[in-house]
Amino acid sequence: MLARLKSNQRTVLILGSLIGILIVCLLVAAAFGAVSISPLDIVKMTLNKVAFTHFPATWQATDETILFQIRLPRVVAGALVGAALAAAGVLFQGLLRNPLADPYIIGTSAGGAFGATLAMMLPVSFAFLGFGLVPIAAFFGALVAVLLVYNLARVGGKTPIISMLLAGFAVSAMLIAAMSFLITMSDRLQLRLHSIWSFLMGGIWVSDWSQIAIIAPMIIGGIVVARFFAFRLNAFSLGEEGAAYLGVDVERDKLTILGLGSLLTGGAVSLSGLVGFVGLVVPHAVRLVLGPDHRLLLPAAALSGGAFLVVADLLARTMLAPMEIPVGILTALIGAPFFIYLLRRTRREYAF
Repeated sequence: MLARLKSNQRTVLILGSLIGILIVCLLVAAAFGAVSISPLDIVKMTLNKVAFTHFPATWQATDETILFQIRLPRVVAGALVGAALAAAGVLFQGLLRNPLADPYIIGTSAGGAFGATLAMMLPVSFAFLGFGLVPIAAFFGALVAVLLVYNLARVGGKTPIISMLLAGFAVSAMLIAAMSFLITMSDRLQLRLHSIWSFLMGGIWVSDWSQIAIIAPMIIGGIVVARFFAFRLNAFSLGEEGAAYLGVDVERDKLTILGLGSLLTGGAVSLSGLVGFVGLVVPHAVRLVLGPDHRLLLPAAALSGGAFLVVADLLARTMLAPMEIPVGILTALIGAPFFIYLLRRTRREYAF
């Protein structure tokens, strides 16, 4: 009983600390840019908007416009994308029992890239709930690719892990080849190579709160539901036979976890393109520090991923301003050395 109480207190302390870190990162990222805004003014403006407070305006009217119409949507979107990718990484690594698994391992990235390429090739454009054709096509392309991989890997009512990985590799190769063929053959796509490159390197593209209103419930809800599968993920670490012995419905839960991870990844892709490394490195880094128990690992990785991407996006838009660095480049440049440092600092065998 005492051990459980201490465990619960540790969980609350860790998650509370990570929530605090995320809030600080959000404030700092919202404060810095071409126009600096005081973090205290950001808090006052936000409270005036969402609460029954009436702080006197000590800021310019343009500051409020910049904060709520440009900077804050992007910062919030960065937190959502980072949380989604990190949580999806935990789900796929736990399900596939593969330390190299990330949210894009079973064709999600290739499907998103192919969908975006098709959308850029079409001579039409429209917007729906703040989303253009490219992010919508990328979202559905990612989900269709995962569905295709799952059906190709299914044999005799079961979906072996190794078959899923091999099918994901094959489908990814096929879609990347098809995307390259379209780029080679289409003059329209060759004129939009910069847009394709930007999508592949990743970047937070949010211009309207309606986009946040659509994606936020999907991502937050997906993470909350995934938390209820923490026991199943712990059981999967024993292998499928071990999980079945513990009472897990292996095929049903495998499909559910796969669907949750794909939904989180698709939501992230629709907001940011293909931001790599977050879903691979953040879950590993958190696992090294906190251990492999998914009951704590999943929410901790989501919060850490949100904070990590918010900081990376801040650096991407300020380091070489007015030029902006693709955030996917920075996530690799920052994440890889940090992960190597953690791996060396622990001085112990990696426990998966």
